[in-house]
Amino acid sequence: MSEIIKEIEKEQLRADAPSFNVGDTVKVHGKIKEGDKERIQIFEGTVLKIQNGSNRTTFTVRKVSNGCGVEKTWPLHSPNVEKVEVVRRGKVRRAKLNYLRDRVGKNAKVKEVIK
Repeated sequence: MSEIIKEIEKEQLRADAPSFNVGDTVKVHGKIKEGDKERIQIFEGTVLKIQNGSNRTTFTVRKVSNGCGVEKTWPLHSPNVEKVEVVRRGKVRRAKLNYLRDRVGKNAKVKEVIK
């Protein structure tokens, strides 16, 4: 990659980027535009994967809503992501938790890290 692109990407990085890992339960505060109004909507779920790539870093959050699994992929350094709160830390042994998609109920839970 050229130095010009690296410099542009470095300017777009967030200084207050949150630290969380795969398996954590997080609340993502996302900005939503409806016409000329703007509001913040909270999306709470388990982090399935994190794809790193400087300012293009994305993370996927999964939750079950009304018995239907919903996944959203959020760009970490986007201005549309207000903040990311970690509700609880998860203990996992994988980098990507794709196996959670097939599971329902208590099987879909991730063990919590107790400190």
